Amino acid sequence: MPDTEQKDYPNQAYAWYVVGVLTVAYIFSFIDRQILNLLVEPIREDLQLSDTQISLLQGIAFALFYTLMGIPIARLADVANRRSIIAAGVFLWSLMTAMCGLTKTFWQLFAARIGVGVGEAALSPPSYSLFTDYFPPGKVTRAIAVFTGGSFLGAGLAYIIGGTVVDYVARLDVVSVPVFGELRAWQLAFIVVGLPGVLLALLIMTLREPARRGLLGDQQGSSPKGIPIKDVIGFLRNHRRTYGHHLIGVSMFVMLAYAILAWTPAFFIRKYGWTPGEVGLVYGSMLLIFGTSGVVGAGWMADALRRRGYTDANLRVIMIGALCSVPFGIAAHLVNNVWLALALMAPFTFLWGLPHGIAPAAIQPVTPNQMRAQVSALYLLSVNLIGLGIGPTFVALLTDYVYGDTALVGYSLATVVAISAPLSALILYTGLKYYRASLAEAERGWQEL
Repeated sequence: MPDTEQKDYPNQAYAWYVVGVLTVAYIFSFIDRQILNLLVEPIREDLQLSDTQISLLQGIAFALFYTLMGIPIARLADVANRRSIIAAGVFLWSLMTAMCGLTKTFWQLFAARIGVGVGEAALSPPSYSLFTDYFPPGKVTRAIAVFTGGSFLGAGLAYIIGGTVVDYVARLDVVSVPVFGELRAWQLAFIVVGLPGVLLALLIMTLREPARRGLLGDQQGSSPKGIPIKDVIGFLRNHRRTYGHHLIGVSMFVMLAYAILAWTPAFFIRKYGWTPGEVGLVYGSMLLIFGTSGVVGAGWMADALRRRGYTDANLRVIMIGALCSVPFGIAAHLVNNVWLALALMAPFTFLWGLPHGIAPAAIQPVTPNQMRAQVSALYLLSVNLIGLGIGPTFVALLTDYVYGDTALVGYSLATVVAISAPLSALILYTGLKYYRASLAEAERGWQEL
């Protein structure tokens, strides 16, 4: 890119400050989203729930409205102030996480989890769009990789902090809290992790909204105009092979990731007799180190492949990661030695961390500016309905109805790995040529839909 174009972008130090603030928001989102996974056993016992009911709280309660609300919120973000939309979402999901701690029945908790999903729908699509306007094309992938690395920082901290909180308050059984009254340990954990996010929403309101770039041909240099939904649908239809292979292929790999995140704490507790605090410290640290390394490392790997001429580098890295994850993921859940299991989980965690930054980044250069948040929301709809909506429940159904023993959750996890990862690699491989064609069209410039 010419130097003059580079200078048109906002100050890069400030741009990275924006990435930092929004990454903190993403960390908070995953803490609030994943804290439930450490609380499976006390919630299951207190509310008398089955693994399948727990999986609905982990998956569909959050994922359904997270994905459905993502589309209208993203459509608004393509023409309105993205910073304000993000701040409102942070406030809502933080408040609803705290509300999870006031619930006393399955359906109350289900409704509160819906609220968390609605709030979190306002974070990623507007953020991806912001980054594309803050950074030159060569730096966008890295910025998004840093941002999405917050998912592993958040998940890791959710386990470490949540496990510590759960172990501590569990000794108290019932806790008397001013205003809220008597609460169980798991209820207090939700309140403790949820309320700080309200302050973060205020910080996000101080961020600046950048000028939009990459508008359709007849709108360059003007204020963004909304594109009729029929034209958005038409664009997607014309590029259905590009988006279809990308969305479904990545979703199959993400299904594995969400299944692992949802049920690994229960796996260690049931098979090896660990406490939530022990699981939180050990597995949370593994997510922080190896998961985050996978997200950030994927960006570097993709950049290296691009320098060798592979324009589809992002998808190639994901495809390779999916294939390589299979032996590690299966073995980690079938061995009978806890330290060997952890040794296998280290590379496995790195590998299933690869798609989380470069997959959404791959969508941005093949999509016009006024559609980027909407298409990003479509991406999130796919990966979360398939990944988060199906992944945890697939494991629970295998445990409840195939293996018939909660102690055999490891067999269920190994089965999901054996099915989803190879399918992901196959679907991505067959879509590479379509992605390259769309990228070439984008580089020529969009003059019409």
